[in-house]
Amino acid sequence: MTSGTAQPDLPTELLELARATAEEAALLVGAGRSTAADQVDTKSSPVDVVTAVDTASEALIVRRLTEARPDDGVLGEEGAAREGTSGVRWVVDPIDGTVNFLYGLPAYAVSIAAEVDGETVAGVVLNVATGELFTAVRGRGAWLTAPGAAAMQLHGSAPVSLEQTLVATGFGYRVEQRRAQGAVVAQLLTEVRDIRRNGCASLDLCAAAAGRVDAYYELDLKPWDHAAGALVAAEAGLVVTGLAGRPFAEPMAVAAAPSVAQPLLELLERLHAAG
Repeated sequence: MTSGTAQPDLPTELLELARATAEEAALLVGAGRSTAADQVDTKSSPVDVVTAVDTASEALIVRRLTEARPDDGVLGEEGAAREGTSGVRWVVDPIDGTVNFLYGLPAYAVSIAAEVDGETVAGVVLNVATGELFTAVRGRGAWLTAPGAAAMQLHGSAPVSLEQTLVATGFGYRVEQRRAQGAVVAQLLTEVRDIRRNGCASLDLCAAAAGRVDAYYELDLKPWDHAAGALVAAEAGLVVTGLAGRPFAEPMAVAAAPSVAQPLLELLERLHAAG
């Protein structure tokens, strides 16, 4: 925060606003599931879809955030781009996993992160279909709150070897990109326990934080795909990085249990270099 006025625990304030906003947006998204296929457009390719519910969810989120904090900036998947003057920027995915949403697969989320002077300090990922809420504040750990249960701190997993590592991944929308990514997965599959592909980057990162998978990697994520989920993974103690010492998601995003992070990174570097 660049203001000279002291802020009473700004990250917690931002987290609570993100949580309340995500919960309201999740109600809108859930109510729109039955008619999700009625208004569907495409973006970068015929399989990169956006629904009227995506745009309505983003509009609601942006409205709530800017009503509460009118000087903040916003970056959203469906076009929200607002410069702020407060040093705070919200990074929003109104429905991460839109294809899952269309098909009724229970892995689509509202993802909201808050940056302060360029650093993500608070994040919320709410699985609309299950009600599971993943939250994190920088330096204070990551938490999962399931419906009817108390919040549980997340600590990831600790596989003893790469061969016993369950790896999640995702694929891009362009055919040529998928072809290259498929070739990497085909080779990776023989080196690890197995592969999972859930179709929602924010929830994949949270699954790694919760120890439901041991690692996750994907190419060419956008800020709204990973801003909240990457903070949850990092606060759960995972190694969150890119390949060859590059920053996370530039262009590779990797989140892995510390016990296997180095061999996995080396393997991914070798496979992608060969591709």
